[in-house]
Amino acid sequence: QVQLVESGGGLVQAGGSLRLSCAASGRIFSYYTMGWFRQAPGKEREFVSGSSGSGGNTYYADSVKGRFTISRDNVKNTVFLQMNSLKPEDTAVYYCAVSTAMGYPLTKEAYTYWGQGTQVTVSS
Repeated sequence: QVQLVESGGGLVQAGGSLRLSCAASGRIFSYYTMGWFRQAPGKEREFVSGSSGSGGNTYYADSVKGRFTISRDNVKNTVFLQMNSLKPEDTAVYYCAVSTAMGYPLTKEAYTYWGQGTQVTVSS
């Protein structure tokens, strides 16, 4: 059983930064893609960023490209999301997830295991 626990969310002013962490249990961590999604009130859960098992391949939604950076520490079984230049439209609950799919999974259906989420609120 894989368990994911996110942390690092909070309230920040526009232009500020936050760093989210997701601690994973289970030996599969280093083999599979880790992703970050977010869900704003009344909206669908959307893809934010993903990282291949080795961490060598990363990819981002256009809305966060150049502002967010995903990284992972396979020794500590942790994936991070550094969020800079935050905007009010980044306000959402952020979730980390594990995918066993090949390639660059972008849809929530491609991810099997999910954390409970952490709230990020960006004030204008």
